[in-house]
Amino acid sequence: MAGVHEPHAFTLYGWLACVWILIVSFQYGYHISALNQIQDVLTCQTTTSPDSPSAMAPTFISLPTCIPMSKATFSAVTSVYTVGGLIGSLFANVFMDRLGRKGACRVSAAATALGAGLMGVAASLTPLTIGRLLTGIGAGIGICVGPIFLSEVCPPKIRGTVGVLTQFAIVIGIMVTQAMGLQFATPHQWRFVLLFSTALSIAQILVGTVIIESPTWLDRHGMLQEKDKAARRIWKSAQIMRSTDGSFGPSSVRLGDLAYASAAPSDDTQDPLLGAGEDEEAAPVNNVAKAYENEAAISVPQLLKSPELRRPLTIVCFSMLCQQLSGINAVLYYSNDILSTALPDLGPYVSLGITVVNFIMTAAPIFLIERFGRRSLLSVSAGGAFISLLCVGFGLNSDMIALASVAILTFVASFAVGIGPVPFVMIPEVSPRHAVSALSSVGLSLNWIANFLVGLVFLPLRDLLAHGDASKEGRVFYVFATMLAFCTFVLFAFYRG
Repeated sequence: MAGVHEPHAFTLYGWLACVWILIVSFQYGYHISALNQIQDVLTCQTTTSPDSPSAMAPTFISLPTCIPMSKATFSAVTSVYTVGGLIGSLFANVFMDRLGRKGACRVSAAATALGAGLMGVAASLTPLTIGRLLTGIGAGIGICVGPIFLSEVCPPKIRGTVGVLTQFAIVIGIMVTQAMGLQFATPHQWRFVLLFSTALSIAQILVGTVIIESPTWLDRHGMLQEKDKAARRIWKSAQIMRSTDGSFGPSSVRLGDLAYASAAPSDDTQDPLLGAGEDEEAAPVNNVAKAYENEAAISVPQLLKSPELRRPLTIVCFSMLCQQLSGINAVLYYSNDILSTALPDLGPYVSLGITVVNFIMTAAPIFLIERFGRRSLLSVSAGGAFISLLCVGFGLNSDMIALASVAILTFVASFAVGIGPVPFVMIPEVSPRHAVSALSSVGLSLNWIANFLVGLVFLPLRDLLAHGDASKEGRVFYVFATMLAFCTFVLFAFYRG
C-alpha cells in the first residue's frame, strides 16, 4: 500500500469510539463482583429468618426484598457467570467475523442488558441464575472482541497504551460495583446495582448506531469506501495520505501478519516473534500484506489444525494461563480475611481498598508499556508476583499476618503492572489478521476454564496440602508460584516482545 502514512493520534470522535468499545470490558469487571457485594442482603442473611414476613416484604413493583438461598446455592449461582463466559468466548469469533467488531460488541451488550435486567427483577432463583448465565455470555463475547476492536482502530504508535485500557476498564468495573455495593446493599436498593448495568448496556446499543466499524474488518470484506469514511472520522486527517487503491489508515500489516508469514521460517529469515531485527522488516511486510490481506478468516478447528499458527497460539494460551494460574483469585479470596484481621476497623472496605491498589497500579502500564515494552513489563510483573506468592505462603504458615498482608498488596500491584493488562495487548499483536478472532476465542476460553478450575480446586487443594493444620494453609500458594514460574518460562521461550 504505497503512499500510506501511519496515523499517530485519534480525533475526538476516535477517543469516544474507544470509550464505547471499553464498555464491554467494564461490564466484564462489573459483573465479576456484582453479586458478592450484595450477597448478604440478596440471600436474606441480613434478616433474622429467611421465611420471616420482613424478608419477603414487597419493594417497588411488588418484588421481594431478597431471595432465600444457602451459601452453597449462592456459590453455584455466582459460578454460572464463568460457564456463560466460556460459552460466549467459544462463539465470539463467529460474531466477530460475521457481524463485525461493532456487531459483536452490540451482541455482547444485548446479552448483558437482558441478563442484568432479568437478575434485577428476579423474584426467585431460576431467573436470577438465567440472568447470571446471560451476563456471563455477554462478558465472554465482549472480552474477546474488545481488545481486537481497540487494536484495529488504534494508531500503531499508541496501540500498546490504548490496549492496556482493556484491563483498566475491567478494574474500574470491579471498583464501581464494590463502591455501589457499599451504598446500595440494602433490602430496598440492591436491585439498582444490577439495573445500572442494564441501563448502561442499553445506552451502548443505542449509541452504537453512530459508532464506526473496524477499518480492518471493512477492508477484509471489501468495503473500501466505508473503510475510508471510518478512517477519516477516527484518525487525524493530516496524518493520513490516500493510497493508490483509495484506502486510508495505518499500515495494513501488523506483527501478527509477520508471525503468520514466519511460522515456518526459511534459512535466511528469523521469526519476528523471536525478535527479528527492524532492518529485515520492510521486504517481508509487503509480501505478507499481498499474500494474506484478503485471506478468509479461519475457524477455531482450523486454527487448532494449522501448524504455522502453533507459535502464536502458544503465546496467546500461556499469556492467559499466566493470568489465572498466578492464583490471583485465590489471593483475593484470602485477602479479605487476612487484611480484615490486620485492619479490623476497616473490614467492610478491605475489598474496595485492594481494588483501589489494583486501579492505581494498572494505570502505570498505560504510561510505561510503549517505553519499556511488553516483555519487560511481564518480566517485572511475573517476578514480583512470584516473590509475593512465596511471602504470602510463608506469612500464613508462620502466623505472620503483617508479612502476609504486605505480600498480598505487592502481589496485586505486581499483577496489575503486567500479567493483568499485557496479555490483552498481545493477542491482536501476535495474531495474523485472518486468525485473530479464532485465537482470541481460544485464548479467552482457556482463561475462563482456568478461572473455573482454580476456583473449583483451591479450597480442596489447600486442605489437602495443610493436612488439617491451619498453620500450613499457606502451602497452596507455593503451588501457584510454581505454576506461574512454569507458564512464564514457556511464554518467554516463544515470545520476545
